[in-house]
Amino acid sequence: MPAPVLYLSHGAPPLADDRRWTTELAGWSTELPTPTNVLVVSAHWEDAPTTLGSTTGAPLTYDFWGFPQRYYDVTYDAPPAPALADEVTRLLTGPGHAVHRDEARGLDHGAYVPLKELFPDADVPVLQMSMPTLDPRGLFELGRRLAPLRDAGTLIVGSGFTTHNLRWFDPRAGSDAVPPQASAEFDHWAREAVQAQDLDSLLDFLDKAPAAREAHPRTEHFAPLFVTLGAAYESGGLDNRSVIDGFWFGLSKRSWQFG
Repeated sequence: MPAPVLYLSHGAPPLADDRRWTTELAGWSTELPTPTNVLVVSAHWEDAPTTLGSTTGAPLTYDFWGFPQRYYDVTYDAPPAPALADEVTRLLTGPGHAVHRDEARGLDHGAYVPLKELFPDADVPVLQMSMPTLDPRGLFELGRRLAPLRDAGTLIVGSGFTTHNLRWFDPRAGSDAVPPQASAEFDHWAREAVQAQDLDSLLDFLDKAPAAREAHPRTEHFAPLFVTLGAAYESGGLDNRSVIDGFWFGLSKRSWQFG
């Protein structure tokens, strides 16, 4: 069987302090086959042309500001994945599509924060790849071209947030506060659309989903889903299950497994 494909909501660095969410991620990990390596596409790296992160062990990218020092002391020394980088380059390189390397760029928090919970021993090689566009169809096609990696045991992970409007974030209300109506409506629509495998609606979500522009004032956190969908569609179909649901400071943390 091909390795599964994941889309997960990753949370900010304080995710590590949320016992419920970390327990959910750890439980998910026990259900996954041990991958050969992990290819992660994070909402926090947009770069064109497609760029691959360090294969030499660069330190983590702490791409956030104003947090207590302990969040900058976190480490995640997963082995690099140079062979995976070579294979991704082979699969994606073609007319009009180059692949660059950035050996100075370590994993950002969209990658290491959830991976630290899924694979706490940091014993699975990891490669991060940028999103060269936010266009859903362009990312879907990128995922389709990456699909053969699944047969070699690569776990493809899109890391974003099912709803992401930071104007809703209110620490005074607590992480389990009732979500804004727009967040709940979009989450419900996304659950239904993914369950129904309604690819056309998902690719056109800004016009099809309720409250789409409130749930995603900018779409970079939903965008990794389309890489996930492309990889799943091309090599096994869109059979899926919603593994994690609920809200965190009003944001939907819904996460799916395909295959």
